[in-house]
Amino acid sequence: MSVSALFILDLKGKVLISRNYRGDVDMSAIDKFMTLMMDREDEESLSPIIIHGGVNYMYIKHNNLYIVTISKKNANVALVFTILHKIVEVFIEYFKEMEEESIRDNFVIIYELLDELIDFGYPQTTDSKILQEYITQEGQKLEIAPKPPPAITNAVSWRSDNIKYRKNEVFLDVIESVNLLVNVNGNVLRSEIVGSIKMRVFLSGMPELRLGLNDKVLFENTGRGKSKSVELEDVKFHQCVRLSRFENDRTISFIPPDGEFELMSYRLNTHVKPLIWIESVIERHSHSRVEYMIKAKSQFKRRSTANNVDVIIPVPSDADSPKFKTTVGFAKYMPEKNAVVWHIKSFPGGKEFLMRAHFNLPSVQAEEAEGRPPISVKFEIPYFTTSGIQVRYLKIIEKSGYQALPWVRYITQNGDYQVRVQ
Repeated sequence: MSVSALFILDLKGKVLISRNYRGDVDMSAIDKFMTLMMDREDEESLSPIIIHGGVNYMYIKHNNLYIVTISKKNANVALVFTILHKIVEVFIEYFKEMEEESIRDNFVIIYELLDELIDFGYPQTTDSKILQEYITQEGQKLEIAPKPPPAITNAVSWRSDNIKYRKNEVFLDVIESVNLLVNVNGNVLRSEIVGSIKMRVFLSGMPELRLGLNDKVLFENTGRGKSKSVELEDVKFHQCVRLSRFENDRTISFIPPDGEFELMSYRLNTHVKPLIWIESVIERHSHSRVEYMIKAKSQFKRRSTANNVDVIIPVPSDADSPKFKTTVGFAKYMPEKNAVVWHIKSFPGGKEFLMRAHFNLPSVQAEEAEGRPPISVKFEIPYFTTSGIQVRYLKIIEKSGYQALPWVRYITQNGDYQVRVQ
């Protein structure tokens, strides 16, 4: 990676924090940054990298701040942006929000953190839980320097070795979001599943965990190709997972961080049958009133139930005098969003419900010019996955030999789930 220096600037380009890591670039180079940014404002898309006078500027914007690194070397750009986002993540853990005021209020601890996060231009300790063990906001009151936790010098930098729990438990959530776009004719234009496996770990010592999934590649390699399996794409793992083991034999083996973290994410670019099907009939009467008939149908198994379903129907901006009739749930007009929200608390599988809405349109407005935004749907279905992914086992091995309880649950929810209307 090798960055020469890091700066935190306000929106006018004033330097709030600067840290010179290598001493090979003139720190006054940052003075040109805002001028270079302003010169590029006419461009349609702004690259987060500027090269000028032999200096590489790489930056991200967060709230009212720019976080900028400069380098003369051919830096690993992907790693630079990863550490920039990690810095934001750590600062939010410490200060709840990262903005100009929190930077000014906490500049002493920020310099401490920057010295631990990056050393001589290379990323070091980036785990906020480990950092919080020895960089505290109260400041160190002892005269002698605090001893860094073993995790800093350990091969397992994301976990301390002195963790103890009276009850050893692991909670594992498989969460899938469904992205769907349906056109006015009812054809699915785009569908994909974006999944993640999130864990909450309350285990003593240094446990070794092994997770088994119904992974298609694994099943084919072990002669179980006909068993029900899932082909995972774009798999990304937390740093604790041993990638060489996964590449060799698809084993997900790891020593977990303590507490909550995302173990892995994946994507399936697959044809998804719409879980909640929406049909709409919209009748406009010479710009004096408009009537909506919305039919919602659940197309998943009867034993499953969708919770807190919201069907969000856009209406003209000048609509008023709303009247609603629903076979289940309730409808509410949200004038600030120019939409009707039909809320259904519990939507069992294989059911069909209706909602009717009537609005007056007082002004003769060219409604067609507004365009007709799509209907969007929000939902959550517990104990259910669209992809069919399954946790086959979660083994927990620790040298003291304690017994631990793994808890697994599945949740499917909406992602970008939209139905275009006529």
